[in-house]
Amino acid sequence: MEYITTTPERAGVASGNIEKWLRTLDDAGLSVHNVLISRGNRILFEKYIPPFDEGFLHREYSQTKSVAAIAVGFAVQDRLVDLDDPIGKYFPEETKNIPDPEIAEQTVRQMLMMSTPKHAKNWFAARTDDRARFYFHETTTAAPLGSSFWYDSTGSFILAAMVEKVTGKELIAYLKDKLFDKIGVSEGVKCLKCPGGHAWGDSALLATARDMMKIMRFVMDDGKVGGEQILDAGYVRAARSCLISTASESYDYERNGYGYQIWKFYGDGYFFNGMGCQFTVAVPEKDMILVFNGDNQGVNGAGAIILDSFNELIAKTAGGELPENDAEKASLDRYADNMALFAARGEKYSPVGKVIDGRTFLMNENPMGWKRFRVDLRKNDGQIVYENAQGEKALEFGICENSFVLFPQEGYSREVGSVPAHGNFYKCAASAAWTDERTLSLVVQIIDEYFGRLWIDLIFDGDNVAVKMRKSAEDFLDEYSGEGTGRMA
Repeated sequence: MEYITTTPERAGVASGNIEKWLRTLDDAGLSVHNVLISRGNRILFEKYIPPFDEGFLHREYSQTKSVAAIAVGFAVQDRLVDLDDPIGKYFPEETKNIPDPEIAEQTVRQMLMMSTPKHAKNWFAARTDDRARFYFHETTTAAPLGSSFWYDSTGSFILAAMVEKVTGKELIAYLKDKLFDKIGVSEGVKCLKCPGGHAWGDSALLATARDMMKIMRFVMDDGKVGGEQILDAGYVRAARSCLISTASESYDYERNGYGYQIWKFYGDGYFFNGMGCQFTVAVPEKDMILVFNGDNQGVNGAGAIILDSFNELIAKTAGGELPENDAEKASLDRYADNMALFAARGEKYSPVGKVIDGRTFLMNENPMGWKRFRVDLRKNDGQIVYENAQGEKALEFGICENSFVLFPQEGYSREVGSVPAHGNFYKCAASAAWTDERTLSLVVQIIDEYFGRLWIDLIFDGDNVAVKMRKSAEDFLDEYSGEGTGRMA
């Protein structure tokens, strides 16, 4: 399919409604990396917030599961997998002498539907050298297989690993052969790996916004590409349908059911759903696709704000071609052009700043392992210099705006999840603001092949300081969580 760009009105969407939606997200303090809205082959709105651009391979987190389910479908079609086979058939070595034999009896279909209640241990914390083997040996069933929806991320990883085992190809290589090259997915699309060598097939696809749009269009087209049926339509329709209830989930947009690693949306819609608000949404009734990437880990209700307001303001109101509205379109363009990555909100100045600027604070024993720190303030930016278990660190930040720098903690994972990568530093956006006269609040957003968020509050009281840190990140920033106190040297 050849895609063209058009105005929202020509595609039946009011520019003013898109602007209202974007303002809703900003009013809620949400982080937006990119937005793409299309109807059919017409892209009616596409925006990338710097430093992100159209070529950026964004971490899709659990949207990866939906893409892996497509790979399972091809393996079924190639007669390499049967949906009703027990998973143990494909992992004979890994399932030897496991404590709960029922884990090996889960069927591929049940695992695709996440209808396999179980108790699982955290593979990150275990620092396992083989995630697949760890799953089978450290997981036990919690209720009869097939009885209810029970989110199982590692089960999705196992399905992707199964595809690699039966095809003899890496997950992405298999998908390139079967699908990606046919629909024009980026050459650089990749998937990070897990200990043991398999693709991190439940969480670590890196792809562009247009890549995700094209993959969802393939699902909307019942597995056809250019009129050619390349994946069984019955499998695709089942994958995007409600096969099991999700009525007990936390938010309305996730309570509409689940298919094969694809969530049902409102009405006849469905969506890929990734941590931190990675969304690709299909609204078949309107022939519409939304691709949204951001990082709102640790922000309660962020997904509901994004998707519910999109549904009300854009999906429901979309119709036939509208008259051009030059004023609304110009307003939307101005607003979109001025969009910036979320930064700390508050005041740029406090009189306390003059008192603490450049002064060293000695920390009492604390869970972060900080020994001392100082804050150097300038008109529009500054830095915090601190000493922790790795030695002296310095983090530059903007004041009420972002500085794009490397986060100073060394050695977090890179190509293989949970495995330290010596010499590795993550890119980040760092900002700070005075949220009251005595509190300097720092916001750090990790914006790399891994995403995470960190909040640091420095609360000054004369010569004393309280330091409060909160992080939301998967298997990193653990050294930046907790509270401590200190005193000016």
